[in-house]
Amino acid sequence: MIADAQGIPLAVKLTEANRHDVTQLLPLVEAIPPVAGKVGRPRQRPALVQGDRGYDSEPHRQELRRKHIEPVLAKRRTEHGSGLGAFRWVIERTLAWLHQNRRLRIRYERRPDIHKAFLLLGCIKICWNHMVNSSFC
Repeated sequence: MIADAQGIPLAVKLTEANRHDVTQLLPLVEAIPPVAGKVGRPRQRPALVQGDRGYDSEPHRQELRRKHIEPVLAKRRTEHGSGLGAFRWVIERTLAWLHQNRRLRIRYERRPDIHKAFLLLGCIKICWNHMVNSSFC
């Protein structure tokens, strides 16, 4: 999952349990839809991407830079204290919001299309709650 600074899901991908996180970084960035709302051309991609040590990969950093996205990814085998922990709680909170739904907390469905449907419903629920509880309405 990739989310904005407020924890609103921007894109989700369903993968097998044994897939490493870094393999899904670029597909998730590509899956972000254009953001409309302001006058002019809609924004196509984020200005920066933050990630923990699981996303440490120099080829991925270079690809993000090529797309004019600043990679803020913690490096493996370095001391803690990069400061990313102050921002990581946002995605952890979003995952906790998804896990409030019992069918997402434990995967009961064998078919991935059904599980993805529940995942999308969970994301819709997060977006709806954000709209209702903010000044959008």
